[in-house]
Amino acid sequence: MNTTGTSGSTTATTTPDPVTTAPAPAAPARPRRVRGRGERGPLASFGLHAGLLAAAVAAVFPPLWLLVTSFKPKSDAFTTSLVENFTLENYDHVLGDTYFLTWFGNSVLVVAVTTVLGVFISATTGYAVSRFRFPGMRPLMWTLLITQMFPMAILIVPLYNLMAQLGLLNQPLGLIITYLTIAVPFCAWMMKGFFDTIPVSIDESGRVDGLNPFGTFWRLILPLAKPGLAVTGFYSFVTAWAEVAYASAFMTGEENLTLAGGLQTFVNQYAGDWGSMTAAAVIIAVPAAIVFGFAQRHLVAGLTSGAVKS
Repeated sequence: MNTTGTSGSTTATTTPDPVTTAPAPAAPARPRRVRGRGERGPLASFGLHAGLLAAAVAAVFPPLWLLVTSFKPKSDAFTTSLVENFTLENYDHVLGDTYFLTWFGNSVLVVAVTTVLGVFISATTGYAVSRFRFPGMRPLMWTLLITQMFPMAILIVPLYNLMAQLGLLNQPLGLIITYLTIAVPFCAWMMKGFFDTIPVSIDESGRVDGLNPFGTFWRLILPLAKPGLAVTGFYSFVTAWAEVAYASAFMTGEENLTLAGGLQTFVNQYAGDWGSMTAAAVIIAVPAAIVFGFAQRHLVAGLTSGAVKS
């Protein structure tokens, strides 16, 4: 501001301030978001979730239908409606009028022995081929691998003839030996990969402390191998609990059947008692679900621990 005095008067002249009168700068343009590599768009995300939902429905529907049908009267077994006439008649018939409890006892015996022996044999075999070098080790590993290449249906006839010669037909021991031939080769390979991830220095420290090889295995290595043992036990359990072909071929007479073979007595080519079969299937699924609940926290670790060698 400039002030000039003339003849006793004062005249004020105001000069605009260029700083205060300058136009405000334009707001910077928001940068356009660039989608990262591998990032899904809205349409792809919708398709993925829709596919997962459809897969979940397809997986849940069969057991849900089985459960619902078990509570229906026999006359409503094939109706599409939910339970309108709730009944426990199917469960009463299965538990009270059939050999179901006998089948259950036979299955528990076979499964328990198969699981215990399968875990022990697989663990000791896997540890031996992982830590020691001995004559015949490579042929042994090839034998364990080759046995997994044959479908179960091909082995039924030779195993049946072998069990017949040994007098093991209609005997739980025959099924136990058969199931071990299925479970042990796979589990031994898996345990071998698991033991490979455990440092050899642990074995050396055990020998320094005066432990023999079995003592080192039992006291030091097995406690570290719980995830692998859980997978081995679960696989052996499922192999013996859910197997049908050998149980039907090797066991005859209703009092000798296991649960898998006993289910076939409810449905045959002449008649089908679907209500009783679904009720029995629900009861059979309960122990498997309980075992899975105890083992599931070790399953992922046990299945993936041998994938990468440390």
